Amino acid sequence: MIATVAEAASPAPAVAGVLVNARIHTLDDSQPAAEALAWDATGRIVAVGRRDEVLAQAPGATLHDAKGATVVPGLVDAHAHLMGLGLALMRADLVGTRSEAEILARLQAFAATLPADAWLLGHGWDQNDWPEQSFPAAADLDAAFPDRPVWLERIDGHAGWANSAALRRATRDLSGTWQPDGGQIVRSGTQPTGVFVDAARRLVEQAVPAPDDAYRAEALRRALAAAASVGLTGLHDMGTSLADLNLYRRFADEGRFTLRVVAYADGAAAALEQLCRQGPYRHPSGRVRMAGAKFYADGALGSRGAALLEPYSDDHGNRGLLVTPPAKLLDGMRKARGCGLQVATHAIGDRGNRLVLDDYATVLGAAVGSDHRWRIEHAQVLSPVDIPRLAQLGVIASMQPTHATSDMPWAETRLGRERLAGAYAWRRFVQSGARLALGSDFPVESEDPRLGLYAAVTRQDLDGEPPGGWLPDQRLTAAEALRGFTSAAAWAGFMEREVGRLAPGLRADFVLLDADPLSVAPDRLPRLKVLSTWVDGTPVYVSP
Repeated sequence: MIATVAEAASPAPAVAGVLVNARIHTLDDSQPAAEALAWDATGRIVAVGRRDEVLAQAPGATLHDAKGATVVPGLVDAHAHLMGLGLALMRADLVGTRSEAEILARLQAFAATLPADAWLLGHGWDQNDWPEQSFPAAADLDAAFPDRPVWLERIDGHAGWANSAALRRATRDLSGTWQPDGGQIVRSGTQPTGVFVDAARRLVEQAVPAPDDAYRAEALRRALAAAASVGLTGLHDMGTSLADLNLYRRFADEGRFTLRVVAYADGAAAALEQLCRQGPYRHPSGRVRMAGAKFYADGALGSRGAALLEPYSDDHGNRGLLVTPPAKLLDGMRKARGCGLQVATHAIGDRGNRLVLDDYATVLGAAVGSDHRWRIEHAQVLSPVDIPRLAQLGVIASMQPTHATSDMPWAETRLGRERLAGAYAWRRFVQSGARLALGSDFPVESEDPRLGLYAAVTRQDLDGEPPGGWLPDQRLTAAEALRGFTSAAAWAGFMEREVGRLAPGLRADFVLLDADPLSVAPDRLPRLKVLSTWVDGTPVYVSP
């Protein structure tokens, strides 16, 4: 059996390429498995099926021998930060550090590569991985860097750590007991310690010199290369500024944009205003589009900024932060809906998630039953009574499997045992009828989707801990996990007629792997080798 593009009045486009000798998982229910696929010069699939049948449709086409590799649709990360990854790759890498001493060693090595007057910027620290598990302070950096300003972004992007030289450059006097709306200056008495949570980060970030065009272009180049190397052919870019969109467009114009990105405007800012004036954006190449907006309800669990219905179990009296004033959040959703856009909202704590569900019900009104595909980004901790509301409201749960395996060592300490019933509850969402799309939130987590597949299936870290998995009743099957990173992610971005499956008429976006992710032992998933990554029938990465 062969699936082909339906005959039309105009001649079918000539086949440009054919992939043969492959074990293909199409994720297309009408033909789940195939041996070959063919595409035309525009990069669209024209035939999928048995080798001999596909070749009969492709005289003169270039043959590509998969040599027995497993082929899956291009992997799509449903929640990522492309420029965030690029900028992180340009800064000191603090991911995985286990102590302040290790951080200082990495910072000193990186500082040696910088001009004498440059800020020292880093990304990826997490105090939960240190023996003392408490926030650091400016004084911890001052001895090594008494004059050079240092600003270090926490792994979740919801907190930053400054030295005294950076504090002296803050945009206003930081002394006193005042706090900014939607944020927290961590203090000792009336003085800042050096850690700034959520909206408070802007007090230091606004003093950091803005990167120039060449720096930003190099950051994007690195991010695109990193994504292609791990099998990503697409992603949903959450919180894209107008400047970032313009850079993506420039790369696409030059034929250098090697991903297929669905971008979501960064709240009620310039990108949203442009969408409302000009309508949704789509680059002629099909590589970049923007038809939605992303908002923030609360902060992150690791920095105790996620908004909870009851106080943190390890910080009595603290219920987290609503980083956007509720009235402003509701106004932003209304504006986006009025402009015909899809809405995605960051919500991590059970209070933040309930607020977003209430707001969606209010703003959508009678249109709740329409094909709106509004989304909650993360949906990490919900009261169990709120989980069924996603299916009732037609809301997508956009979740990140590696968040669970990163947070599991301390999540119960933050939440207590009872609240874990609604935490990282992938299986409960599926059973409730909610749509589930999977991603990573990189650079908060690794951009590698193989780690996401593994975490979804095992709920274990890379050492296989804990035995049997953390809250193992919430695991997904390998097929569910793969769909979460392909067809389900495509549907969440209104891209199901373009990507997510390998079927005639869709884009020839696919990945060659050295083993079958649907049949290998779970502990093999992180070690699957990406042999090559293809977008529009063209390889954008080939393994050395």
